[in-house]
Amino acid sequence: MLAKIEISNFKNFKENFVFDLSNTSSFSFNQECIKNKIVNKAIVYGHNGSGKSNLGFAIFDLISHITDKEIVQDYYKNYFNADLNETKSKFSFEFRFDKNILEYSYTKSDYQTLISEELKINGKEYLYIDREKSSIFRTSAKGAKSLKKDIGDSNISIINYLSKNTILDDNKDNNIFFKFKEFVNKMLYFKDVDGRNFLGLEQGGHSIFDDIVELNNLKDFEKFLNDAGIICKLVSKKGYESNNVVYFKFKKKEVVFSEIASSGTKALALFYFWYQRLKEENSVSFLFIDEFDAFYHHSLSKTLVEKLKELENTQVILTTHNTSIISNEILRPDCYFLMYPDRITSLAKSTTKELREAHNIEKMYRAGFFE
Repeated sequence: MLAKIEISNFKNFKENFVFDLSNTSSFSFNQECIKNKIVNKAIVYGHNGSGKSNLGFAIFDLISHITDKEIVQDYYKNYFNADLNETKSKFSFEFRFDKNILEYSYTKSDYQTLISEELKINGKEYLYIDREKSSIFRTSAKGAKSLKKDIGDSNISIINYLSKNTILDDNKDNNIFFKFKEFVNKMLYFKDVDGRNFLGLEQGGHSIFDDIVELNNLKDFEKFLNDAGIICKLVSKKGYESNNVVYFKFKKKEVVFSEIASSGTKALALFYFWYQRLKEENSVSFLFIDEFDAFYHHSLSKTLVEKLKELENTQVILTTHNTSIISNEILRPDCYFLMYPDRITSLAKSTTKELREAHNIEKMYRAGFFE
């Protein structure tokens, strides 16, 4: 699980911006929202321009050089902070797997160019390179003794170089290393207001309705919409290019879904497209949905959060402006975060007052109690 990220000189983040998911409290309710003492389900609030979207881009920056999964390069334009005269961005991650801590930090001169990398497992150096000083990397990985350590002018991450060019011994540190690789490979970012653009998990795009129909999930999607208050019947037919076209079925005729569906219904279709994968056991390790309920009614937002809470093995972070879901009935104060340009803090750490399950934390938030 992701426990912490520290960001410097990336987009609106200047120096040492820390998002700490391990700074939890001892609340006795909604304990399923915490796993291994790390926030497993989080919702982030902040004014427009505070950096909520950029937080997601920062977390997913590492997939560009560790995986071959989908990226959207437009998200990474204007890479450096415009107020600083610095030519390096730095990212430091802390992951926890059971009781083991893996720390991975790196610097970049742009989105695609690595300068340095360091990976530690339980405080011990496992991998290290500083390309400004040498093209030779160090590793303590067992099984890599005969591996060529000079990568020349290649920009390949030493994480990929190590994992693809040697067969490592079966031991504790190597297993933790591969757990980290697997976790990053299964990360997913999407944005409900941004069509089919996404980061991570897969390569290439799929048609939403081709995917739903080919997985034989059309009836389940229909039920999903009905449960969300959109009472309808759906059918599918082959289109001109042999693609699957979904229709609303009325008494007298059928109408193409995309022609009459509201923005909210289309956003639900996108959510369901990804939810199919989320329901598959261990298919998604980490999920970040930006502006997840931009087109939804407040009651529907709560329903979707409850569905995401059921995903025990997926760490979830959502961003929103919807304060109606700030409730101890849904999450808990250490799972709600307030974001500002220079910091991000949970509700629990934004006050010295003892917070209890009976408190109306939405009302307290609206009254400025946590500022």
